[in-house]
Amino acid sequence: MDGIEIPTHFLCPISLQLIRDPVTISTGITCDRDSIEQWLFSCKNKTCPVTKQTLKDTDLTQNHTLRRFIQAWCTLNASHGIERIPTPKPPVEKTQIAKLINEARKLPEMRLNCLATLRSIMLEGERNRSCLETSGAVEFFVSIINSCDSTLLKVETDEGSDFITASDEALSILYHVKVSGSCLKSIISIDLVFVESLSRVLENGNHKSREYGAVILKDIFEVADPIQLINVTSEFLSQLVRALSDDISQQATKTTLKLLAELCPWGRNKIKAVKGGAVFVLIELLLGTSERTASELSLFVLCHLCGCAEGRAELLKHGAGLAILSKKIFTVSHAASVTAVRIISSICKFSATSRVLQEMLQVGVVNKLILVVQLDCNNKSNQKAREILRLHSRVWRNPSCIPSYPS
Repeated sequence: MDGIEIPTHFLCPISLQLIRDPVTISTGITCDRDSIEQWLFSCKNKTCPVTKQTLKDTDLTQNHTLRRFIQAWCTLNASHGIERIPTPKPPVEKTQIAKLINEARKLPEMRLNCLATLRSIMLEGERNRSCLETSGAVEFFVSIINSCDSTLLKVETDEGSDFITASDEALSILYHVKVSGSCLKSIISIDLVFVESLSRVLENGNHKSREYGAVILKDIFEVADPIQLINVTSEFLSQLVRALSDDISQQATKTTLKLLAELCPWGRNKIKAVKGGAVFVLIELLLGTSERTASELSLFVLCHLCGCAEGRAELLKHGAGLAILSKKIFTVSHAASVTAVRIISSICKFSATSRVLQEMLQVGVVNKLILVVQLDCNNKSNQKAREILRLHSRVWRNPSCIPSYPS
Protein backbone atom coordinates (compact mmCIF):
# COMPACT_ATOMS: atom_id res chain seq x y z
CA MET A 1 0.00 0.00 0.00
CA ASP A 2 2.25 2.77 -1.37
CA GLY A 3 5.25 1.58 0.63
CA ILE A 4 3.37 1.42 3.97
CA GLU A 5 4.15 -1.79 5.80
CA ILE A 6 0.94 -3.51 6.90
CA PRO A 7 1.14 -5.83 9.94
CA THR A 8 0.82 -9.40 8.67
CA HIS A 9 -2.03 -10.20 11.06
CA PHE A 10 -4.01 -7.38 9.41
CA LEU A 11 -3.85 -9.21 6.06
CA CYS A 12 -6.41 -11.69 4.81
CA PRO A 13 -4.67 -15.09 4.35
CA ILE A 14 -6.67 -15.71 1.14
CA SER A 15 -6.07 -12.44 -0.73
CA LEU A 16 -3.19 -10.85 1.28
CA GLN A 17 -5.15 -7.59 1.30
CA LEU A 18 -6.04 -5.43 4.30
CA ILE A 19 -8.88 -7.02 6.24
CA ARG A 20 -11.89 -4.71 6.29
CA ASP A 21 -14.42 -6.91 8.05
CA PRO A 22 -12.57 -9.59 10.06
CA VAL A 23 -14.45 -12.81 10.80
CA THR A 24 -13.24 -16.06 12.33
CA ILE A 25 -14.19 -19.50 10.98
CA SER A 26 -14.53 -22.72 12.97
CA THR A 27 -10.80 -23.61 12.60
CA GLY A 28 -9.79 -20.37 14.34
CA ILE A 29 -8.48 -18.65 11.17
CA THR A 30 -9.46 -15.00 10.70
CA CYS A 31 -10.21 -13.74 7.19
CA ASP A 32 -11.92 -10.82 5.51
CA ARG A 33 -15.66 -11.50 5.26
CA ASP A 34 -15.92 -10.89 1.50
CA SER A 35 -12.99 -13.20 0.75
CA ILE A 36 -14.11 -16.10 2.95
CA GLU A 37 -17.73 -15.82 1.78
CA GLN A 38 -16.57 -16.03 -1.82
CA TRP A 39 -14.42 -19.05 -0.89
CA LEU A 40 -17.33 -20.80 0.85
CA PHE A 41 -20.41 -19.78 -1.11
CA SER A 42 -19.31 -18.89 -4.65
CA CYS A 43 -16.47 -21.40 -4.99
CA LYS A 44 -18.39 -24.03 -2.96
CA ASN A 45 -15.35 -24.96 -0.86
CA LYS A 46 -15.93 -26.97 2.31
CA THR A 47 -12.43 -26.66 3.79
CA CYS A 48 -10.44 -24.01 5.63
CA PRO A 49 -8.34 -22.07 3.06
CA VAL A 50 -5.30 -22.13 5.38
CA THR A 51 -5.37 -25.40 7.35
CA LYS A 52 -7.31 -27.39 4.68
CA GLN A 53 -9.39 -28.92 7.47
CA THR A 54 -13.00 -29.80 6.64
CA LEU A 55 -15.33 -27.19 8.09
CA LYS A 56 -18.08 -28.62 10.27
CA ASP A 57 -20.16 -25.46 9.75
CA THR A 58 -19.92 -22.20 7.82
CA ASP A 59 -20.76 -19.89 10.71
CA LEU A 60 -18.66 -16.71 10.69
CA THR A 61 -17.91 -14.97 13.98
CA GLN A 62 -17.08 -11.27 13.89
CA ASN A 63 -13.64 -10.46 15.33
CA HIS A 64 -14.38 -7.07 16.89
CA THR A 65 -11.00 -6.79 18.61
CA LEU A 66 -9.01 -7.15 15.40
CA ARG A 67 -11.34 -4.76 13.58
CA ARG A 68 -10.70 -2.07 16.21
CA PHE A 69 -6.94 -2.61 15.95
CA ILE A 70 -7.12 -2.21 12.15
CA GLN A 71 -9.25 0.92 12.44
CA ALA A 72 -6.76 2.38 14.96
CA TRP A 73 -3.85 1.56 12.62
CA CYS A 74 -5.67 3.28 9.73
CA THR A 75 -6.21 6.37 11.88
CA LEU A 76 -2.50 6.50 12.85
CA ASN A 77 -1.52 6.28 9.18
CA ALA A 78 -4.08 8.77 7.89
CA SER A 79 -1.26 11.18 6.99
CA HIS A 80 -0.13 8.61 4.39
CA GLY A 81 -3.50 8.70 2.64
CA ILE A 82 -4.96 5.62 4.34
CA GLU A 83 -8.69 5.91 5.01
CA ARG A 84 -10.21 4.49 8.16
CA ILE A 85 -12.34 1.45 7.33
CA PRO A 86 -15.98 1.91 8.35
CA THR A 87 -17.62 -0.32 10.91
CA PRO A 88 -19.38 -3.02 8.84
CA LYS A 89 -23.08 -3.70 9.01
CA PRO A 90 -24.08 -6.89 10.81
CA PRO A 91 -24.95 -9.70 8.36
CA VAL A 92 -28.60 -10.18 7.55
CA GLU A 93 -30.51 -13.05 9.14
CA LYS A 94 -33.01 -15.37 7.46
CA THR A 95 -35.74 -14.27 9.84
CA GLN A 96 -35.32 -10.64 8.74
CA ILE A 97 -35.73 -11.58 5.08
CA ALA A 98 -38.69 -13.86 5.78
CA LYS A 99 -40.45 -11.12 7.75
CA LEU A 100 -39.85 -8.59 4.96
CA ILE A 101 -41.28 -10.97 2.33
CA ASN A 102 -44.32 -11.88 4.44
CA GLU A 103 -45.19 -8.20 4.85
CA ALA A 104 -44.87 -7.65 1.09
CA ARG A 105 -47.13 -10.64 0.38
CA LYS A 106 -49.82 -9.34 2.75
CA LEU A 107 -49.55 -5.70 1.62
CA PRO A 108 -48.90 -5.35 -2.13
CA GLU A 109 -48.08 -1.67 -1.66
CA MET A 110 -45.00 -2.80 0.31
CA ARG A 111 -43.69 -4.84 -2.65
CA LEU A 112 -41.55 -2.08 -4.16
CA ASN A 113 -39.89 -1.23 -0.83
CA CYS A 114 -39.27 -4.92 -0.28
CA LEU A 115 -37.56 -5.30 -3.67
CA ALA A 116 -35.36 -2.25 -3.01
CA THR A 117 -34.33 -3.65 0.38
CA LEU A 118 -33.66 -7.13 -1.03
CA ARG A 119 -31.46 -5.63 -3.75
CA SER A 120 -29.36 -3.79 -1.15
CA ILE A 121 -29.09 -7.00 0.88
CA MET A 122 -28.00 -8.89 -2.24
CA LEU A 123 -25.26 -6.37 -2.96
CA GLU A 124 -23.70 -6.73 0.51
CA GLY A 125 -21.89 -10.03 -0.07
CA GLU A 126 -21.91 -13.69 -0.94
CA ARG A 127 -23.36 -14.77 2.39
CA ASN A 128 -26.36 -12.50 1.93
CA ARG A 129 -26.96 -13.88 -1.57
CA SER A 130 -26.87 -17.41 -0.17
CA CYS A 131 -29.19 -16.32 2.64
CA LEU A 132 -31.71 -14.95 0.12
CA GLU A 133 -31.89 -18.35 -1.56
CA THR A 134 -32.58 -20.24 1.67
CA SER A 135 -35.10 -17.81 3.16
CA GLY A 136 -37.86 -17.89 0.54
CA ALA A 137 -36.75 -14.83 -1.46
CA VAL A 138 -36.30 -16.82 -4.71
CA GLU A 139 -39.92 -17.99 -4.62
CA PHE A 140 -40.97 -14.37 -3.96
CA PHE A 141 -39.07 -13.15 -7.04
CA VAL A 142 -40.58 -15.95 -9.15
CA SER A 143 -44.12 -14.97 -8.08
CA ILE A 144 -43.52 -11.35 -9.13
CA ILE A 145 -42.09 -12.42 -12.51
CA ASN A 146 -45.06 -14.75 -13.08
CA SER A 147 -47.50 -11.94 -12.27
CA CYS A 148 -45.87 -9.64 -14.86
CA ASP A 149 -46.06 -6.81 -12.30
CA SER A 150 -45.71 -3.60 -14.32
CA THR A 151 -45.55 -1.25 -11.32
CA LEU A 152 -42.69 1.18 -11.91
CA LEU A 153 -39.75 1.22 -9.51
CA LYS A 154 -37.10 3.95 -9.41
CA VAL A 155 -33.53 2.58 -9.45
CA GLU A 156 -30.11 4.18 -9.55
CA THR A 157 -27.84 3.27 -12.50
CA ASP A 158 -24.42 4.43 -13.72
CA GLU A 159 -26.20 6.90 -16.00
CA GLY A 160 -28.43 8.24 -13.19
CA SER A 161 -31.99 7.44 -12.10
CA ASP A 162 -34.19 5.16 -14.17
CA PHE A 163 -37.59 3.46 -13.89
CA ILE A 164 -38.14 -0.26 -14.42
CA THR A 165 -41.07 -2.55 -13.69
CA ALA A 166 -41.26 -4.60 -10.50
CA SER A 167 -41.11 -7.75 -12.64
CA ASP A 168 -37.88 -6.64 -14.33
CA GLU A 169 -36.37 -5.71 -10.96
CA ALA A 170 -37.24 -9.13 -9.51
CA LEU A 171 -35.63 -10.79 -12.54
CA SER A 172 -32.50 -8.67 -12.17
CA ILE A 173 -32.08 -9.55 -8.49
CA LEU A 174 -32.76 -13.23 -9.20
CA TYR A 175 -30.04 -13.20 -11.88
CA HIS A 176 -27.47 -11.62 -9.57
CA VAL A 177 -28.28 -13.97 -6.69
CA LYS A 178 -27.01 -16.85 -8.92
CA VAL A 179 -29.48 -19.42 -7.66
CA SER A 180 -28.17 -22.96 -7.21
CA GLY A 181 -29.23 -25.75 -9.56
CA SER A 182 -31.02 -27.65 -6.78
CA CYS A 183 -33.13 -24.61 -5.94
CA LEU A 184 -34.06 -24.03 -9.59
CA LYS A 185 -34.96 -27.69 -10.00
CA SER A 186 -37.29 -27.58 -7.02
CA ILE A 187 -38.97 -24.44 -8.38
CA ILE A 188 -39.72 -25.79 -11.87
CA SER A 189 -40.94 -29.07 -10.41
CA ILE A 190 -43.81 -27.22 -8.66
CA ASP A 191 -44.14 -24.07 -10.80
CA LEU A 192 -44.54 -24.88 -14.50
CA VAL A 193 -45.56 -21.27 -15.25
CA PHE A 194 -42.09 -19.90 -14.51
CA VAL A 195 -40.52 -21.17 -17.75
CA GLU A 196 -43.41 -19.68 -19.74
CA SER A 197 -42.92 -16.36 -17.94
CA LEU A 198 -39.22 -16.32 -18.79
CA SER A 199 -39.98 -17.16 -22.42
CA ARG A 200 -42.32 -14.14 -22.55
CA VAL A 201 -39.51 -11.99 -21.14
CA LEU A 202 -37.18 -13.41 -23.79
CA GLU A 203 -39.62 -12.33 -26.48
CA ASN A 204 -40.94 -9.01 -25.20
CA GLY A 205 -38.65 -7.84 -22.39
CA ASN A 206 -36.19 -4.98 -22.44
CA HIS A 207 -32.56 -5.48 -23.43
CA LYS A 208 -31.20 -6.44 -20.00
CA SER A 209 -34.20 -8.52 -18.95
CA ARG A 210 -33.94 -10.64 -22.09
CA GLU A 211 -30.28 -11.28 -21.32
CA TYR A 212 -31.05 -12.22 -17.70
CA GLY A 213 -33.96 -14.41 -18.81
CA ALA A 214 -31.77 -16.33 -21.26
CA VAL A 215 -29.17 -17.07 -18.56
CA ILE A 216 -31.75 -18.29 -16.05
CA LEU A 217 -33.46 -20.46 -18.69
CA LYS A 218 -30.11 -22.06 -19.52
CA ASP A 219 -29.50 -22.77 -15.83
CA ILE A 220 -32.99 -24.27 -15.50
CA PHE A 221 -32.69 -26.65 -18.44
CA GLU A 222 -29.25 -27.79 -17.32
CA VAL A 223 -30.89 -29.34 -14.24
CA ALA A 224 -34.29 -30.21 -15.77
CA ASP A 225 -35.56 -33.79 -16.00
CA PRO A 226 -35.45 -35.54 -19.42
CA ILE A 227 -39.24 -35.44 -19.72
CA GLN A 228 -39.14 -31.64 -19.36
CA LEU A 229 -36.48 -31.41 -22.06
CA ILE A 230 -38.46 -33.64 -24.43
CA ASN A 231 -41.72 -31.72 -23.92
CA VAL A 232 -40.34 -28.31 -24.90
CA THR A 233 -42.88 -26.64 -27.20
CA SER A 234 -42.31 -25.48 -30.77
CA GLU A 235 -43.27 -21.95 -29.70
CA PHE A 236 -40.58 -21.90 -27.02
CA LEU A 237 -37.87 -22.98 -29.48
CA SER A 238 -39.11 -20.37 -31.97
CA GLN A 239 -38.77 -17.73 -29.24
CA LEU A 240 -35.17 -18.82 -28.67
CA VAL A 241 -34.47 -18.52 -32.38
CA ARG A 242 -36.00 -15.04 -32.51
CA ALA A 243 -33.93 -13.97 -29.52
CA LEU A 244 -30.83 -15.27 -31.31
CA SER A 245 -31.65 -13.34 -34.48
CA ASP A 246 -32.25 -10.12 -32.51
CA ASP A 247 -28.58 -10.13 -31.38
CA ILE A 248 -29.46 -8.86 -27.88
CA SER A 249 -25.87 -8.97 -26.60
CA GLN A 250 -22.79 -11.15 -26.89
CA GLN A 251 -23.58 -12.88 -23.60
CA ALA A 252 -27.23 -13.45 -24.57
CA THR A 253 -26.17 -14.91 -27.93
CA LYS A 254 -23.77 -17.41 -26.36
CA THR A 255 -26.26 -18.30 -23.63
CA THR A 256 -29.06 -18.91 -26.17
CA LEU A 257 -26.73 -21.06 -28.28
CA LYS A 258 -25.84 -23.13 -25.19
CA LEU A 259 -29.54 -23.50 -24.41
CA LEU A 260 -30.28 -24.71 -27.96
CA ALA A 261 -27.34 -27.12 -27.71
CA GLU A 262 -28.86 -28.49 -24.49
CA LEU A 263 -32.35 -28.91 -25.97
CA CYS A 264 -31.77 -30.05 -29.57
CA PRO A 265 -30.64 -33.66 -28.85
CA TRP A 266 -33.92 -34.47 -27.04
CA GLY A 267 -36.99 -35.92 -28.74
CA ARG A 268 -38.16 -33.99 -31.81
CA ASN A 269 -36.62 -30.71 -30.64
CA LYS A 270 -34.22 -30.49 -33.58
CA ILE A 271 -37.14 -30.65 -36.03
CA LYS A 272 -39.07 -28.07 -34.01
CA ALA A 273 -36.04 -25.77 -34.05
CA VAL A 274 -35.58 -26.20 -37.80
CA LYS A 275 -39.23 -25.29 -38.40
CA GLY A 276 -38.66 -22.23 -36.20
CA GLY A 277 -35.98 -20.98 -38.60
CA ALA A 278 -32.92 -21.95 -36.56
CA VAL A 279 -30.76 -23.12 -39.49
CA PHE A 280 -31.08 -19.83 -41.38
CA VAL A 281 -30.36 -17.78 -38.24
CA LEU A 282 -27.29 -19.89 -37.39
CA ILE A 283 -25.84 -19.49 -40.89
CA GLU A 284 -26.38 -15.73 -40.73
CA LEU A 285 -24.71 -15.68 -37.33
CA LEU A 286 -21.70 -17.60 -38.69
CA LEU A 287 -21.47 -15.18 -41.60
CA GLY A 288 -21.47 -12.19 -39.27
CA THR A 289 -19.05 -13.31 -36.55
CA SER A 290 -15.42 -14.33 -36.32
CA GLU A 291 -15.55 -14.76 -32.54
CA ARG A 292 -14.34 -18.20 -31.56
CA THR A 293 -16.87 -19.31 -28.94
CA ALA A 294 -19.91 -18.05 -30.86
CA SER A 295 -18.67 -19.79 -34.03
CA GLU A 296 -18.01 -23.07 -32.22
CA LEU A 297 -21.41 -23.05 -30.52
CA SER A 298 -23.23 -22.14 -33.76
CA LEU A 299 -21.54 -24.99 -35.62
CA PHE A 300 -22.27 -27.39 -32.75
CA VAL A 301 -26.01 -26.57 -32.82
CA LEU A 302 -26.05 -26.65 -36.62
CA CYS A 303 -24.48 -30.12 -36.50
CA HIS A 304 -27.37 -31.33 -34.32
CA LEU A 305 -29.93 -29.81 -36.68
CA CYS A 306 -28.30 -31.40 -39.73
CA GLY A 307 -28.85 -34.76 -38.07
CA CYS A 308 -32.36 -34.65 -39.55
CA ALA A 309 -33.39 -34.37 -43.21
CA GLU A 310 -35.26 -31.12 -42.56
CA GLY A 311 -32.13 -29.47 -41.16
CA ARG A 312 -29.94 -30.53 -44.07
CA ALA A 313 -32.54 -29.31 -46.56
CA GLU A 314 -32.68 -25.88 -44.89
CA LEU A 315 -28.89 -25.57 -44.91
CA LEU A 316 -28.75 -26.38 -48.63
CA LYS A 317 -31.51 -23.84 -49.36
CA HIS A 318 -29.34 -21.04 -47.96
CA GLY A 319 -27.05 -19.68 -50.63
CA ALA A 320 -24.11 -19.47 -48.22
CA GLY A 321 -24.73 -22.67 -46.25
CA LEU A 322 -21.98 -24.81 -47.77
CA ALA A 323 -19.67 -21.84 -48.30
CA ILE A 324 -19.66 -20.85 -44.63
CA LEU A 325 -18.86 -24.44 -43.60
CA SER A 326 -15.86 -24.36 -45.93
CA LYS A 327 -14.78 -20.97 -44.60
CA LYS A 328 -14.85 -22.05 -40.94
CA ILE A 329 -12.50 -25.01 -41.51
CA PHE A 330 -8.97 -24.04 -40.31
CA THR A 331 -10.00 -20.41 -39.64
CA VAL A 332 -11.66 -20.59 -36.20
CA SER A 333 -10.34 -23.46 -34.08
CA HIS A 334 -9.64 -27.17 -34.26
CA ALA A 335 -13.02 -27.94 -32.63
CA ALA A 336 -14.83 -25.78 -35.21
CA SER A 337 -13.03 -27.57 -38.06
CA VAL A 338 -13.99 -31.00 -36.71
CA THR A 339 -17.66 -29.95 -36.36
CA ALA A 340 -17.77 -28.41 -39.86
CA VAL A 341 -16.38 -31.65 -41.35
CA ARG A 342 -19.04 -33.65 -39.45
CA ILE A 343 -21.80 -31.48 -40.97
CA ILE A 344 -20.35 -31.87 -44.47
CA SER A 345 -20.10 -35.62 -43.93
CA SER A 346 -23.79 -35.79 -42.98
CA ILE A 347 -24.77 -33.85 -46.09
CA CYS A 348 -22.58 -35.99 -48.36
CA LYS A 349 -24.03 -39.24 -47.00
CA PHE A 350 -27.72 -38.35 -47.05
CA SER A 351 -28.31 -35.25 -49.23
CA ALA A 352 -25.64 -35.40 -51.96
CA THR A 353 -27.45 -34.56 -55.21
CA SER A 354 -25.42 -33.68 -58.30
CA ARG A 355 -26.20 -30.01 -57.71
CA VAL A 356 -24.93 -30.20 -54.13
CA LEU A 357 -21.72 -31.94 -55.20
CA GLN A 358 -21.05 -29.33 -57.87
CA GLU A 359 -21.66 -26.53 -55.37
CA MET A 360 -19.12 -28.13 -53.03
CA LEU A 361 -16.56 -27.86 -55.79
CA GLN A 362 -17.46 -24.27 -56.57
CA VAL A 363 -17.35 -22.92 -52.99
CA GLY A 364 -14.12 -24.72 -52.02
CA VAL A 365 -15.48 -27.48 -49.78
CA VAL A 366 -13.58 -30.18 -51.70
CA ASN A 367 -10.30 -28.28 -51.49
CA LYS A 368 -10.77 -27.89 -47.73
CA LEU A 369 -11.44 -31.62 -47.35
CA ILE A 370 -8.20 -32.39 -49.16
CA LEU A 371 -6.36 -30.03 -46.80
CA VAL A 372 -7.93 -31.82 -43.84
CA VAL A 373 -6.56 -35.12 -45.17
CA GLN A 374 -3.10 -33.60 -45.65
CA LEU A 375 -2.82 -31.40 -42.55
CA ASP A 376 -5.24 -32.51 -39.84
CA CYS A 377 -3.85 -35.25 -37.60
CA ASN A 378 -7.18 -35.71 -35.81
CA ASN A 379 -8.20 -39.27 -36.62
CA LYS A 380 -11.93 -38.65 -36.74
CA SER A 381 -11.97 -35.58 -38.99
CA ASN A 382 -9.19 -37.02 -41.17
CA GLN A 383 -11.10 -40.27 -41.55
CA LYS A 384 -14.38 -38.49 -42.33
CA ALA A 385 -12.70 -36.31 -44.96
CA ARG A 386 -11.19 -39.42 -46.63
CA GLU A 387 -14.59 -41.16 -46.59
CA ILE A 388 -16.27 -38.15 -48.23
CA LEU A 389 -13.61 -37.91 -50.95
CA ARG A 390 -13.81 -41.65 -51.64
CA LEU A 391 -17.61 -41.63 -51.66
CA HIS A 392 -17.79 -39.01 -54.42
CA SER A 393 -14.45 -39.58 -56.14
CA ARG A 394 -16.09 -40.27 -59.51
CA VAL A 395 -17.83 -36.88 -59.51
CA TRP A 396 -14.81 -34.99 -58.25
CA ARG A 397 -12.07 -36.84 -60.19
CA ASN A 398 -9.62 -34.43 -61.88
CA PRO A 399 -11.82 -31.32 -61.87
CA SER A 400 -10.11 -28.19 -63.06
CA CYS A 401 -10.45 -26.43 -59.70
CA ILE A 402 -8.47 -29.10 -57.78
CA PRO A 403 -4.69 -29.50 -58.15
CA SER A 404 -3.82 -32.75 -59.92
CA TYR A 405 -1.61 -34.23 -57.16
CA PRO A 406 -4.29 -34.70 -54.51
CA SER A 407 -6.72 -36.16 -57.04
